[in-house]
Amino acid sequence: MVSEVGGGVKRIRHLYLPRTTIKAQALADFVSQIAGISLEGTFKIEKWLLHVDGSSTIQSSGAGIVITSPQSEDLELAVKFGSKASNNNAKYEALVISMKMAHEAGARHHIAYSDSQLIVKQVEDTYKAKEENMIQYLQQIAELKISLNYFQLIQIPREENVNANCLSKLASALEDCRTRHITIQYLPRQ
Repeated sequence: MVSEVGGGVKRIRHLYLPRTTIKAQALADFVSQIAGISLEGTFKIEKWLLHVDGSSTIQSSGAGIVITSPQSEDLELAVKFGSKASNNNAKYEALVISMKMAHEAGARHHIAYSDSQLIVKQVEDTYKAKEENMIQYLQQIAELKISLNYFQLIQIPREENVNANCLSKLASALEDCRTRHITIQYLPRQ
């Protein structure tokens, strides 16, 4: 700030302004410029997407899981359960199995998708679980979430969960539970 003092002499006054907060990315950019290093990708979050579904029939039950890595690579899994489970139990099992598998692959940022309103609302704690087995699943999920940096479970329409749904139905329909490699081909109309 400049002010005039008698006889045309100007005096410069110092004006003090509070410092503004430096954002993390701006600070990282500044440090990388000064140090001459690249920090590209340092703050990138590695999101893993988990699509889950469960299926229960009169004969058996199973889970369908599609895990998508940050590089958009899909792992599709159909899991047949050794014992009969309710449809809700099968859906919870699918979620627990997918969380464990993604964690073992190094994922710490999970975004899971399910078409089950009940499962999603119970995990969100919007609905209270009354049955003991549901409470146990919720405890298992809470324990798994502790080792994650981020977890979100989102309810989606069944039409957006087609692959996991098909895999769960395949798993519950199979007669035996040996490991298989199944090729699915698309045959266009002629």
